[in-house]
Amino acid sequence: MKTVSVIALAMLATAAVIAQSGMRPGQWETTTQMQMPNVPNLPAGFQMPVQKNTVCITPELAKDPASAVPRQTGRGRGGKDDCKVTDYKMTGNTATWSLACTSPDKVTGTGEMTFGDDSYTNTMKMVTAQGEMTMKTTGKRIGDCPK
Repeated sequence: MKTVSVIALAMLATAAVIAQSGMRPGQWETTTQMQMPNVPNLPAGFQMPVQKNTVCITPELAKDPASAVPRQTGRGRGGKDDCKVTDYKMTGNTATWSLACTSPDKVTGTGEMTFGDDSYTNTMKMVTAQGEMTMKTTGKRIGDCPK
């Protein structure tokens, strides 16, 4: 359950960055790989299975991608995530940022996302109570949304 929460936090940070980049609406395919090299009770170098998804990004969703990220209710004090994305910088076609959460568990991390015309690569490195995690995501626009 905690891993799912960390993934949702990473998705939320990524969605915020995509919103500021001007992602183009259409059908997008994403591939995500998470590595957890030092998590207790898992084999050394453990990697979660690669996850592939296809999603239709509507013009409304392109303006506010964070609205599509599932949020765990009751997380943190007062039902809030207590997470902040800070140090956001856009240099050319690359965005970088930091992430810090205070409750219910402390999570810190950094992210870097590079945009192409119809693609992006994203790497997030996080430190949690369970250990270090690296999540790598690639996305590419594969056409218009089905009607």
